[in-house]
Amino acid sequence: MSIKEEFLSLLERDKEFRYAVAGLLGLEEILRRLDEQGERMVKIGEELAKLREEQIKLREEQIKLREDMIAGFKRHDDEITKLVENMVAGFTRHDEEITKLREDMVAGFKRHDEEVAKLREDMIAGFKRHDEEMAKLREDMVAGFKRHDEEIAKLREDMVAGYKRYDEEIAKLREDMVAGFKRYDEEIAKLREDMIAGFKRHDEEIAKLREDMVAGFKRHDEEIVKLREDLNRGFMLVERHISALGARWGLMAEEAFREGIRGLVERELGFRVERWVRFDGEGFVYGYPSRVEVDVAVHDGRLILVEVKSHVGVSDVYVFRRVAEFYERVEGKKADRLVMVTPYADEKAIEASLRLGVEVYTKV
Repeated sequence: MSIKEEFLSLLERDKEFRYAVAGLLGLEEILRRLDEQGERMVKIGEELAKLREEQIKLREEQIKLREDMIAGFKRHDDEITKLVENMVAGFTRHDEEITKLREDMVAGFKRHDEEVAKLREDMIAGFKRHDEEMAKLREDMVAGFKRHDEEIAKLREDMVAGYKRYDEEIAKLREDMVAGFKRYDEEIAKLREDMIAGFKRHDEEIAKLREDMVAGFKRHDEEIVKLREDLNRGFMLVERHISALGARWGLMAEEAFREGIRGLVERELGFRVERWVRFDGEGFVYGYPSRVEVDVAVHDGRLILVEVKSHVGVSDVYVFRRVAEFYERVEGKKADRLVMVTPYADEKAIEASLRLGVEVYTKV
């Protein structure tokens, strides 16, 4: 090996020798810094390798996150698809319920029309009977006046016959006048007295006949008034039932039906009904803040809560009970009676009312 090759080998293998040579050449500091820079570059390379590993991990996490996001969107799409299917099925059931409700409403209207037709027929038959009774009453009155006219005619005939006999007697008296004016004057005086008494009895009979006729007309007027009152009560009862049917089938507004039944309760039961309204901020009655209303009646010093509805279901009974408890919490007074008035109540509603102490009146 030549000196040159050995020298280069020492520079390559021996660090101290390399520094010594560099120092001799004035390059020792430069080589030292280059070596330090190389070490830093190695460290930087290691850091870059670590960063590359972190990037790989982050990329893997991103891939997993994208996969999870895709799976989440897929589950979301599946849920949306199911929700759409359920919504379509719900609308289908809703349409079927609407169709059934329309059929029931049409059937209800049909029954209502049949009931109204029957009521109209019964009313026409009643008017027909009334007309027949009036015709009979008119015939009896005409017959009575006819008998009265016959009696008057007979009285006139008897009076004419009496005057005829009177004229005959006058003729005889005239024949006997020459024989005795005195007897004639006496007979005339007696005849005048008898005639006055006869006219007096005739006037008394006429007065009695007039009194009987007036009494008969009075009884007839009283009967007409009673018939009119019975007819009006019948019409009111029919109207009440028709109103109840209308409220049951949705022919009347709930508020209009409530007002009508409230008036009936005040008039028939003697209750003084007032509307009690409070805001339930805690949601005690319905589970959320809402306005609570109930009718309050006071009768003989007893507090009565009254609820009027066109139709009462089992949930209405439970809600009414909660309203009563809310009233007791607010006013500090417990109701003596809980009364629900309706033309129609479900069987389960009746059972619930018996358990909860609520009185349900359906005969309206």
